[in-house]
Amino acid sequence: MPGPSRSRPARRPLSVRGAAPAKRRRGGNSRVRLAVGRLLLVGALLLAGVKLVQVQGFQAEALSAQAEKQRATFIDIPAARGAITDRNGNQLAFSIEARALYAVPQMTREKWADAQQAEPKIGSYEDWARTVARFIQDTLGTEVGGQKTDEQTMYAMLTKDTTYIELVDNIDPGKAAAITEKYADIGSEYRAVRVYPNGELAANIVGAANWRKDQEPPATHGLLGLENSQDNLLAGRNGRRVVDTMQGNNNVVIPGPGRSRELAAATPGRSLELTLDVDTQYALQRMVTEYTDKSGAKTGSAVVLDSRTGEILAMANDKTFDPAKFGQATGEQTRNAAVTSVFEPGSVNKIVTAATAIEDGIHKPDDVLSVDDRIRVADRIIKDASDHPRQDMTFTGVFAQSSNVGTLMTAQKIGEDRYADMLRKFGLGKRTGSGLPGEEPGSVPPRNQWSGSTFGNLPIGQGLDMTLLQMTGMYQAIANDGVRIPPRIIRAEVDQNGVRKETARPEETRVVSPQTAKTVRDMFRAVVQKSPGQSGTGTQAALPGYQVSGKTGTAQQVDRNCSCYSTTMHWITFAGIFPADNPRYVVGIMLDAPSGGGQFSQSAAPLFHDIASYLSQRYQVPLSAEQAPVVPLVL
Repeated sequence: MPGPSRSRPARRPLSVRGAAPAKRRRGGNSRVRLAVGRLLLVGALLLAGVKLVQVQGFQAEALSAQAEKQRATFIDIPAARGAITDRNGNQLAFSIEARALYAVPQMTREKWADAQQAEPKIGSYEDWARTVARFIQDTLGTEVGGQKTDEQTMYAMLTKDTTYIELVDNIDPGKAAAITEKYADIGSEYRAVRVYPNGELAANIVGAANWRKDQEPPATHGLLGLENSQDNLLAGRNGRRVVDTMQGNNNVVIPGPGRSRELAAATPGRSLELTLDVDTQYALQRMVTEYTDKSGAKTGSAVVLDSRTGEILAMANDKTFDPAKFGQATGEQTRNAAVTSVFEPGSVNKIVTAATAIEDGIHKPDDVLSVDDRIRVADRIIKDASDHPRQDMTFTGVFAQSSNVGTLMTAQKIGEDRYADMLRKFGLGKRTGSGLPGEEPGSVPPRNQWSGSTFGNLPIGQGLDMTLLQMTGMYQAIANDGVRIPPRIIRAEVDQNGVRKETARPEETRVVSPQTAKTVRDMFRAVVQKSPGQSGTGTQAALPGYQVSGKTGTAQQVDRNCSCYSTTMHWITFAGIFPADNPRYVVGIMLDAPSGGGQFSQSAAPLFHDIASYLSQRYQVPLSAEQAPVVPLVL
C-alpha cells in the first residue's frame, strides 16, 4: 500500500526577463586597495608619533631655547662712570642717571586695533596717543633741555608710521617712571649725563665725555683729556640682561613689564683723584688769561708744581672750553698747550750750565769772569742782549743779568759730553710721564749729530725745545735739593666703596747734590734783585717778605719765510722757586709771541709775582726768615 505522499515545494516561476547576467569578479582588487590604504595610514600615524616624541621629548629643550633666542636679546647694562675730583674731593666731573622715552607706534597701533575689535568702546589709537601726549606734557612741561615735549609735538611723534621713535632724551628717571608705569606701551632707556660743575675750569686737563648710543654697547665714552685716556678705568664693567625685542627692527626692546631680566649687575667705574687744587687752578687760569690778553701773546700757559712731590697743583692755558659744549670748541681751545706745545726756552735753560759748573767745581758764585759782549763758537758769533765793553762779572751776575757770553764761556769749560749728560738728567728730550694725554717729548739733538755751532745754541736755550711742564720740572729738581721727581696729575684711584689707592710715586733722579742745589737757588735769587747798577733781569718777580729764586727767558722764534731766527717774534718764559729759602712751589710760565708792547710783552716776571702772591695767601706760606742779600753782579 502506497505510503503517504511527500509534498514538494512549489517551483519559482521563471523570469520573463531571461537569465541574470553573471557578476564580475572585482572583490580581490578592492581588498588590496583597502589593505594598502590602511598600511599607509598606520605608517603616517607612526611617523607622526615618532616625530612628536622626538620634538616633545628629545628636542624640546633645544627648540625652546631656539624660540627664546628668536625673541630675546642679551644686552649690556652700562656701568656707572667714575667721577674726577681734585685733591680735596671737589668734583670736576661726575655722571647723573637719566632716561630716554621711546615708542613703537606700528606695533602699538596693531595691538590697539585688535583690542578695539574685542571691545569697540575703548576708543581709537589716536585717542590713546592724544591722552599719552597730554600726560607727557603735564609731567615734563613743554620743553626739556631744548627738546619740545608739548602735547602737539608728542602726539605727532606717537602717530608717525614708524617702528621706533625716540620721544625725549635725558629726562629725570622719576618722571620717566611716572610715564612708563601709567602707559606700558611707552618705553624707557637708560642714559647717563656727564656733568662738569666748574665749566671751563681745568677742562684742558679733565677733557670731555658724553653718551654714545650709536656705539656698542651704548655708554658714556671719553672724547678728550683724562676722560679719554683713563676711559677704561672710569667706565667700569658692564652688566648683562636679557630683554624681549622686536626682531627685524634693530632689536628694539618691547615696552612693558616683565620684558627685561637682569643676569649680572654692572660694576661701577673707579674715580680719579687729581693732584689739582680747584682754588689754585681757578686763580691761575684767570691770571694767565688776563696776562696773555695784556701781552698780546698768541697763547699763554702756566704750571704750579709742589716742589717736594712733583704733583701738579695747577696747570692753566689762556684758551679753554666748556666740556658740556665740546662740539662747539675749536682744536686750539681743547688742547692742553702746557704739555702739547713745545718751544725753545731761551735763558731759562741756563740753569743747566749753572748747576753743572757748581756741581763739578768749575766755578763758585763769587768767581769773577771777564765777559765781552760777543763770542765765537765755530762759525757763529753769539752776542749778549746789548752791546757792552768787556766787564768783570761774578759767576752769579752772569745768570742774574743773563749774559749769553758768560754762559757759553762756562759751558765750554764743562764740555759737550758732560753737558749732554746733564740735559738727560734734567729730563729733557723725553716725556715726563705725568699721566697727561698728548704730552710731547720735546727734542734735544742727539750727541753724535752735534755740529760745531750746536754747543753755541744749547746752553743759551736755542736749538732744543721742550714743553712748559718739562721746563718747570727742571727747576723742581733744584728746588728739591737736586732730586728730580717726574710731575704727575693723578694722585689716587677710588673704587665704588670709597677705598682709596694712592698712585705710586714716580722714580726719582739725582741731578745734583743738595749743596749744589742750594747754591744755585741762592745764586738765582739775584735774578729778582733790585739795586742801582746791580739789578737782575726779573726784578718784577720779587715778592716782599719772601725770598724768590728764578730765571727769565727770551728765545727767538724761527721765521718760516727765511728759515732763520726772527728779530720780532719771541717766546717769553719764566721759571721760579717760591720761597727760595724753604722751597714749596715751582712756577713755570710761557708766552707765545707777545706783541702788545710795554712790560707785559717783555717779561713774564710780573705774572710770577701775582701767582706767588696768591700762593702765599692760599697756603699761608710763612715769611722768609731773612731777606735775600744784595750781591755784586758787575764789578
